[in-house]
Amino acid sequence: MDQQTSLEIGQVISVAGSKVTGIMVKHSDAQQTEQAANATQVGSIVTIKTPSSLVFGVLASLTTQDPSYPFSSDQTRITEIDLVGESLRQDEAGNLIFQRGVSIYPGLGATILSTTSRDLAQIYAQPSKPSIKVGALRQDLSQPAYLKVDELVGKHFAILGHSGTGKSCAITLLLRTIFDDYPDGHVVMFDPHDEYTKTFGDRAEVITPDNLQLPYWLLNFEEITEALCSHEPGNREVEAPLLKEAIIEAKKAYMERNGERIPFTVDTPIPYHLNKVVEHLNAAMGRLNRTEKPQAYQRIIYRIESLKQDSRYRFMFFNTNVHDSMGDILSRLLRMPGENKPISIIGLAGMPSEIVDVVVSLLCRMIFDFAVWGDKERSVPILMICEEAHRYAPHDPDLGFAPTRRAISRIAKEGRKYGVSLGLVTQRPSEISEMIISQCSTLFIMRMSTEYDQNFVAHVLPETAAGLLLALPVLRTQEAIAVGEAVNFPMMIYFEALDSEYRPSSDTRSVSQGWLEEQADRELVDRTIERWRNQK
Repeated sequence: MDQQTSLEIGQVISVAGSKVTGIMVKHSDAQQTEQAANATQVGSIVTIKTPSSLVFGVLASLTTQDPSYPFSSDQTRITEIDLVGESLRQDEAGNLIFQRGVSIYPGLGATILSTTSRDLAQIYAQPSKPSIKVGALRQDLSQPAYLKVDELVGKHFAILGHSGTGKSCAITLLLRTIFDDYPDGHVVMFDPHDEYTKTFGDRAEVITPDNLQLPYWLLNFEEITEALCSHEPGNREVEAPLLKEAIIEAKKAYMERNGERIPFTVDTPIPYHLNKVVEHLNAAMGRLNRTEKPQAYQRIIYRIESLKQDSRYRFMFFNTNVHDSMGDILSRLLRMPGENKPISIIGLAGMPSEIVDVVVSLLCRMIFDFAVWGDKERSVPILMICEEAHRYAPHDPDLGFAPTRRAISRIAKEGRKYGVSLGLVTQRPSEISEMIISQCSTLFIMRMSTEYDQNFVAHVLPETAAGLLLALPVLRTQEAIAVGEAVNFPMMIYFEALDSEYRPSSDTRSVSQGWLEEQADRELVDRTIERWRNQK
């Protein structure tokens, strides 16, 4: 749509806070009728004149009074508008100076006008603050869509939408565009399905269980208990104190051998040998004055030995060459130095499912603690991207791993003060913690068809432009409603398309192609079994 002159499309008949109701004008001229129809689609931006300002709103709904069939242009048409901002004055060049919120409300009878292409260009002009171009406005593809970088990255954001709406492509586009202008970033991404291993090319440090070293001694007691103790509550209650005592003794032995003397607790990230833990458990089990049954000790020892022998856990439970590698791990994880790789991608797909939550908890906690204890004069912002965020921070407090949920919640509530921010991506918005989503200053809302998810999103919206959500079920792939501090004005974005080589590998396999001709044979089965057994 390329509209050069504004057109009167109605008059205000009701004002209730941020909601305005208008009665629409009936145009006799065919060209004006067509222009008005184009300007009054749900989601369109309109302006309303007041004696000393121009108020902006988003058209939320269209109805008729006493509808009849067939529809007649003589019927009275009603529109509802959500107010979102205003312009009180113009700059020296005659451009509108837009600001959020409304200080002067329109009165009854105020004129409702369509917006021109020039209006849109001024409302959605490139901000004076650092910004990136990520696509175009849905209502006018000639108008670029900009996002403010500091408000986007520094204040948490979320991308919400059902499967197949383009969430993975959207987060890839955002990050790639940011890296083009800011190549020395520090981004950590949790990739649960190995979708992003090729999307950033040589600008990413791809970390998988095959090349990851995340030693067990970095785990705090709650995390190591999850890994080594029984999941049955009664047994865990007995085993946890035994494990705690053994770990403290193992840490003490390591420090004495290395001549170190610092105060420590069971949670202090100090190296220790698992063999020492087993030695202490065996010794304690043999004491005559022990109060616990030997089975409790044996269960822990058996679990330790099992994990050491399981190749899937080699990245964490290796007992050779135990040394203080914490600095090397954080340097690689946080890209310090970056070495032209501003993002580290943590591939979780190859990890056993029972340890994934522990790994995410550990990494989130380490990132936050690093920021808290870092040099305030030299600290750098860190962005943490959580794909399938509902897995780690569920709405139901009885689901998920409590330490992971607490770690992410802590970053959501306190991370900004220390330069740590979140980028959440989920296809199940109603299953993620409402508190965590409410901390996101910018939301990108993609197509959703279920009323439950739509209601949840409407409840946590940081803007008054909830009328835009009515368009959620009919958004196309790559389209999103963007609201929050990273945009000048709530807008419907059409994200730029990614080149095929940078697209995440998240597409659903084609049944029509896969079943068109024989593509599987016995060799495929044998290779799969070999990888299955070798866990590679």
